[in-house]
Amino acid sequence: MPEDQTPQGRSLEGKTAVVTGGSRGIGRGIVERLCRDGAHVLFNYATSHAAAEDVVRCVAEHGGKVRAVQVDLTEPDAADRLVREAEAEFGGLDILVNNAATAFVPTPLADLDPDLFDKVLATDMRTVFLLLQYAARQMRDGGRIITISTLNTVRSAPGIAPYAASKGAIEQLTYVAARELGIRGITANVVSPGATDTDLLRGTNPPEALEMAAQMSPLARLGEPSDVADVVAFLAGHDARWLTGQNIRATGGIG
Repeated sequence: MPEDQTPQGRSLEGKTAVVTGGSRGIGRGIVERLCRDGAHVLFNYATSHAAAEDVVRCVAEHGGKVRAVQVDLTEPDAADRLVREAEAEFGGLDILVNNAATAFVPTPLADLDPDLFDKVLATDMRTVFLLLQYAARQMRDGGRIITISTLNTVRSAPGIAPYAASKGAIEQLTYVAARELGIRGITANVVSPGATDTDLLRGTNPPEALEMAAQMSPLARLGEPSDVADVVAFLAGHDARWLTGQNIRATGGIG
């Protein structure tokens, strides 16, 4: 690990966290970083059992405490099941990271199946709503809510209408949570990554598009999952106590 990525201390010692979609990409980076900072983390995965086991193994090798739970967020009772697992494992909640999103093939509006549009919004938006509702009722005072959105809510692209719409909606849900829960010392913020080097990004974009995205950044590279995870860890900690209702654009200077 490069020296500049080494967390200083264990600032989240004794805290418990739930991360949705934690087996790969940005979600995995967040799980590993929160564990290195001392949090106990429960994350869900849908089908990537081998990837989830690898996360658990890597975290355990460094003394972290993590549990993976197979919960498909497309199922109607997914949020309730995830909450029950968290209650059983932790008995409480200090940090909620809404990271998971439904994968789909980019499709022009004219050709978009309304059922697919409904599925993406129902999964991505409804799950976040239900988890925020749980946090409003059960999260311990002083808790932290971090929702992962996207640069595409302000810098859109063809073919991503359901994705952009769902992300815009969960941003607004998070801002409302910030207003409603601040009296209890609970903060709620959004992190909006730009182009981040994950299997999903490379699987849905040709090499020339990735090179173009890298050159759009003043830093002349794609983001790494750890770049986003470091921002999430900051927002999850004590030093971010005066930040709420904000959208941190972790884009490497794009947008």
